[in-house]
Amino acid sequence: MFLVPVLVGMAFFASLAANGADEAAFVRAREEMVATQIAARGVKDPKTLAAMRKVPRHLFVPEGARGQAYEDHPLAIGHGQTISQPFMVATMLEALGLEGGRALEIGTGSGYQAAVLSQIAARVFTIEIVAPLAASSAALLKRLGYANVSVRAGDGYLGWPEAAPFDAILVTAAAPKIPAPLKEQLKDGGRLVLPVGDDWQELVVVTRRGGRFEENRLLAVRFVPMTGKVRQ
Repeated sequence: MFLVPVLVGMAFFASLAANGADEAAFVRAREEMVATQIAARGVKDPKTLAAMRKVPRHLFVPEGARGQAYEDHPLAIGHGQTISQPFMVATMLEALGLEGGRALEIGTGSGYQAAVLSQIAARVFTIEIVAPLAASSAALLKRLGYANVSVRAGDGYLGWPEAAPFDAILVTAAAPKIPAPLKEQLKDGGRLVLPVGDDWQELVVVTRRGGRFEENRLLAVRFVPMTGKVRQ
């Protein structure tokens, strides 16, 4: 007469064990990702490597793609957008040279890069032009406990003036030109990292030196295009 409760209990504990095994597998995959895709390619900043090890990338991709979450390529997240290759996320984060402070991200996507940024920055402000993505990423970041991240739906070209100035600004879509409003929202000594170009794209680091802006080109890249006012 107690067979059904016993079977239900066994199924419950089996499910817990399976979930625990899955999480352990994801942790191992994350460690391997950092070791073989990121550190082995020259990313050395300890804060960047620690952030990439900590944030569960598989929770920021569609459920059907979780088995590919730690592979060495971008993944589609819907609405014509992608989550960047792990190496590119780490490269851009390291290039920011961030030591706490305030960071602005243009192009929230699934929320993954904002979550990684939040492991180093004291506050993260992130803007997504695709409203459904902004809503879903805001809900996910809140559910996962990233309390120092604020999400806004809108055109990132104009930045977030009321939260400026920023120690770091990161753009996750390719702009045909460097948006002037974003440069002006940098603190002195702050860095803006973004892909620039259309057919040919380069990852560019802009550093503010008082009223001057220094530009350094890092490497050729391929990102989805930035949309909105930047195209006008």
